[in-house]
Amino acid sequence: MIQAYVLITVAIGRVKKVADELRKLKSVKSVHVVTGPYDIIAFVEAEDLPALSDVVVKDIHKVKGVVDTNTAIVVEI
Repeated sequence: MIQAYVLITVAIGRVKKVADELRKLKSVKSVHVVTGPYDIIAFVEAEDLPALSDVVVKDIHKVKGVVDTNTAIVVEI
């Protein structure tokens, strides 16, 4: 299982709608609207790296209002 935080930049005026749509995605486990350089941080779980890529590219990026993402994969140390 791969876990990642996806930091999301959203178009002005679309934050609530994007957050609501992200919460509907199966792999998205939590969604938080935040202040700072990003608008939303989503915690995502996927079976493997290709599945994580699919979640980001095929699911999150297709939500209307998502402008950009930055994915931080969780690592065990």
